[in-house]
Amino acid sequence: MTDNRNMFIAIGLSLVILIGWQYFIALPQAEKQRQIQAQQQAAQAIPTPSPSAEAAQGGGAAPTAPGSTGVAGSRVMTRAQALAATPRVAIETPSLRGSISLRGARADDLTLSQFRETVDPKSPNIVLLSPSGSPEPFYAEFGWTVAPGANLPVPGPDTLWTAEAGAKLTPATPLVLTWDNGQGLLFRRTFTVDDRYMFTVKDEVENKGAAAATLYSYGLVSRHGMPHTQGYYILHEGLIGVMGDHGLQEVTYAKMDDAKPLAMKATGGWLGITDKYWAATVIPDQKAQVDSRFSSSTVAGTRTFQADYLGSAQSIAPGASIASQSRLFAGAKEVAVVDGYERQYGIDRFDLLIDWGWFYFITKPLFLVIDWIYKLVGNFGVAILIVTVLLKGIFFPLANKSYASMAKMKALQPEMMAIRERYADDKVKQQQATMELYKKEKINPVAGCLPILIQIPVFFALYKVLFVTIEMRQAPFFGWIHDLSAPDPTTVFNLFGLIPWDPSVVPVLGPYLMLGAWPLIMGVTMWVQMKLNPAPPDPTQAMIFNYMPIIFTFMLAHFAAGLVIYWAWNNTLSVLQQAVIMRRNGVKIELWDNITRTFSKKKTAKG
Repeated sequence: MTDNRNMFIAIGLSLVILIGWQYFIALPQAEKQRQIQAQQQAAQAIPTPSPSAEAAQGGGAAPTAPGSTGVAGSRVMTRAQALAATPRVAIETPSLRGSISLRGARADDLTLSQFRETVDPKSPNIVLLSPSGSPEPFYAEFGWTVAPGANLPVPGPDTLWTAEAGAKLTPATPLVLTWDNGQGLLFRRTFTVDDRYMFTVKDEVENKGAAAATLYSYGLVSRHGMPHTQGYYILHEGLIGVMGDHGLQEVTYAKMDDAKPLAMKATGGWLGITDKYWAATVIPDQKAQVDSRFSSSTVAGTRTFQADYLGSAQSIAPGASIASQSRLFAGAKEVAVVDGYERQYGIDRFDLLIDWGWFYFITKPLFLVIDWIYKLVGNFGVAILIVTVLLKGIFFPLANKSYASMAKMKALQPEMMAIRERYADDKVKQQQATMELYKKEKINPVAGCLPILIQIPVFFALYKVLFVTIEMRQAPFFGWIHDLSAPDPTTVFNLFGLIPWDPSVVPVLGPYLMLGAWPLIMGVTMWVQMKLNPAPPDPTQAMIFNYMPIIFTFMLAHFAAGLVIYWAWNNTLSVLQQAVIMRRNGVKIELWDNITRTFSKKKTAKG
C-alpha cells in the first residue's frame, strides 16, 4: 500500500512539474515573443542626429562613437523599399550578396547565400543586415568623428559618397568611395571582401587645406528594435566582445541599461552583436588602443542596441594624410571560418564568438572530433555514433571496474536478502551488516553510478555542440530525421503520421504529446539497461529507477534528435558492455528474467 501511495505521489509531482513548467514558463515566453514581434511590426521611424551634431552635445567632453541613427524623417518601409531609397553598390561573393549604401557608406544589406530559413531548399535565404527605415534595421558603420565643439564637417549617415561608375564589391574587385568636406579634407574609403564573411575597411584622409585637423576613427554595429531570441539560458544572444585584458564580455538585450553603457579601454579585441548562428562584429587594429562600448537607447519608442569602438586622436597636418584600417565580420559562425580568421588576422580570442560555454575545454574538442569524422563519413549522425564508440573506449577502464563491481553485487543478492530478513526490524544493523559485506567482498556500492556520472559532462557538451554550432543546423541523419539539431518531428500519439492530426495543438499538454520514435527507442534502451542491473534493496529507490526511463523519455522528446540518438546508442553499447563484463565475472545475466518478473508483478497486482 505504501509503495502504491509513493508511486502515485511521484507521478502526481511529475505531472505538476511538467504542467507548471508549460503554464508558467513556456507559454509566457511564447506570448512575450509574440508581443515583441507585434511591436516590431508597428515600429515607427527613427529620427537621425548627425554624428558631429551628436558629439557636439557633449560640450567639451571626450568624443564618442556616433550613436544609433536612422533615416531622417522616414517612415517604416518594407525592406525592399528601404533598399531602393538610397543609391547602392552591389556585393557579390560565393557566400554573400547584398549592397553598400552610398548614403553613409554603410554595410546594411547582406543575405547569406548558402543558408536558408528551413530545411526546404526553396525557403528564403537568411537575411543578416538590413538598412534603417526597414522593419528590422541591423547594420555596420565606420568613419571619423571629431572632438565635441569642433567645427569640422566629417562624413556621417547622411553623407552621399561617390563611387566609380559600374563599381561592384567582389573578392576580386575592391570598392573605393570618396567624399570632400569642402574645407580641405578629402576622405577615401576602401572596402575589400574575401570569399566568406570578412570585410576590410580602410579609411584614409588627405588634408589639402591650410589648417591642421584632429580626427578619431570609429566602428560600430547597430540594431534597432528588440530582436527575436531563442531565450535559452545556455545560449548567449545579444552584445558580445573581447575587450583586451577585460576578456569576454556578454550582455543580453534585456540587461542593457540606457543609463549605464558598458565602456572599457582595450588594446585590440572585437565587439558586435550575435544571434544563435549569425553575427556582425567590428574589429579594430589589434595593436591599437580603443575605447570599447556597449550601449542602448530608446528613440521614438524603439529600443536600439549598439556595440562600438573609438580610436585614439590622429592629427593631420596640411599636406599630410592619415589612415585607419578596421574589419567587419558579418556572416555565419562556422567554426573553421571563425578559427581561421583568428589565426589569419591575429584577432584576440575570436573563437569565443561561438558560445562554447563553461565547458569550452570539452565542448570544442568534442565538436572538432565529430567534424573530422563527418568529413570522412559524410553524415553528422553517423559521426556522433562513431564518437560515442570512441568515448566508450576511452572510459572503458573506469566503466569496466564499475560494471565489475555491479556484477559482484548481483552475485551477492542472496546474502543481502538474508541480511534484510535477519534484521528486518532493525534498519541500523541491517545497514551495518550490508556495509561489512561490501567491505569483505571489496565492493564499492556507489560504483554503479560512475557510468552515469561519466556520461553527464559528455552529454552536456554534446548538447551544447548540437545547439550552438551551425554545422549541425539542418544536418540530416536517416529516414525522418532531417535536422539533428531539432527534436524528432514524429509522435506516437498520431501513430507517427498515419493519423492526420497534430497533437501539439492540444492546450497545455500539447508539447508533451510530441513523443517521437527516437525518444521511444531511447526510453526502451534505458529501461533495458535498468533491468540488467540488480534491483535496489530500498523500495523507494526501486520505484524511482522503474519510472526513470519514462520520465527521461518525455524529457528528451523535446531535445535535439542528435542528442537522443546519442543517448540511445550509448545505452545500447552500455548494455552490451555490461553483459560481457557480467559473463566474465561468472554472474548470470538475468535480463529476460527481470523483464518477465516485471510484467508478472503487474499481472499479479491487477489480479
